[in-house]
Formats: sequence, C-alpha cells, structure tokens
Amino acid sequence: MFKILLLAATLFAATAQAAVPQQMSLVYDLYRNGHKLGQVTDTFVRTGNRYTLTSETRATGPLKMLWPGNIRLESTGVLTRQGLRPTQFQHARSDAPHKLATARLDWKQRSIAYQYKGEAWRVNGLQAGAQDQLSQLYQFMFAPSVPADYTLQVVSGRDLNDYRYARSDGGAIQTPLGALATQQYQRITQKPDEKAVTVWVAPARDNLPVQIRVSEDGVILEQRLVSASIKG
Repeated sequence: MFKILLLAATLFAATAQAAVPQQMSLVYDLYRNGHKLGQVTDTFVRTGNRYTLTSETRATGPLKMLWPGNIRLESTGVLTRQGLRPTQFQHARSDAPHKLATARLDWKQRSIAYQYKGEAWRVNGLQAGAQDQLSQLYQFMFAPSVPADYTLQVVSGRDLNDYRYARSDGGAIQTPLGALATQQYQRITQKPDEKAVTVWVAPARDNLPVQIRVSEDGVILEQRLVSASIKG
C-alpha cells in the first residue's frame, strides 16, 4: 500500500510540474499617477522543480529623473504542490549598488536572514505559504487554488508583513492576449500608511497577472500587460 501511495504522489508531482510553464516573458507598461513612466519586464524560468523569477523596471522619457536607475527584483526557490516556495529574494538598484537587499528564507528553521548595507539580522516566525514581494504576484498562477479571502506573509528585502487580499470581479481588461475577464485581488489595509496592492488576474489564462496597482505615500504605480510570451 505504501508503494502505491508513493507512486501516486510521484505521478501527481510529475503531472503538476508538467503543467507549469517552462518559461515566461511578460512586459508591462508602467504608469506613475497616470503618466507613463517606463516598462517592467518579468521573466520566469523553470529548471526541474527550481524556478527563477526576475523583474526589471526601466524608466524612460521625461519622468526618468524620478527613477534614474533600473530596479531589479529576483526571487529564486522551488515549485511544490502548494505553488511557489521562495528561498531567496533580492532587491537591487543599478544606481545604488550599496543598497542591495537580500532575504534568505530558511523553511526548516522558519526564519529569514536579512542583509542590507553591511548589516545582517534574522527574523523568526516564517509561516507556511509565505511569499516574497515578487513571487506573491505569480503565486496566483501556481497555487492549486486561491481563496476569496487570501492571507499570507510577504517578505521584502528588509521586512516581513502580513497581507490579506479580498477577491472581487475585476471586469474585462484588454490585453495582448485579447479581452480577458479578470478577478481582482485587493489588499485590505489596516493602517493609512500601509502599502495598498491590487492585482487583476485572468482565470482563463491560469490567473496570469494582467494588471497590478500599488499605492503608497500618495504615489500610484500601475503596470498594464502589453506583451506576453509563455512556453510550456
């Protein structure tokens, strides 16, 4: 019986892995308070059960002075039955290399080791299902299911925060893949200074994020999908 259960588990894992894209390249136009600021290019690469997810933000045009350097986010980790399980997250700026922020997630010890500006510290209390700042946007695609009331921890380069998303109808959004019906996941904030995040995902495209909006300190940044390449 044990061998049968083990075989079933192995087949399930292989099937789930086969359904995961081998590679994705997504390009979003980036707007700041309604004005086009530049573009964001997100890339996902899977090698076996390991993944690397990167996001490159480049400002262009007259607003480039507001964002002089490129910003690079990188999430690396493993794919599990529950979706993405990040093991390291990095936040880097090309114009300020000394501000590289790194978070290493230790799932055995349930802790996070941070490094930033020559300082190092550790935070305990890492919970199952936690995501980093970048992987949380794509966990919608890789999780077996996402509840209408979705709670998780989100790891950034320097801290750990509790997030709670509420799902609602997001309406139809025009994308390079055509007009797609979306569901909207909006972070429920508890304090006026908390970062507000809203993600529009397309269920017909495996919950691909087609629009993302982040509001903080009076600034609204919005990403709108303009190009998508997905290889199985």
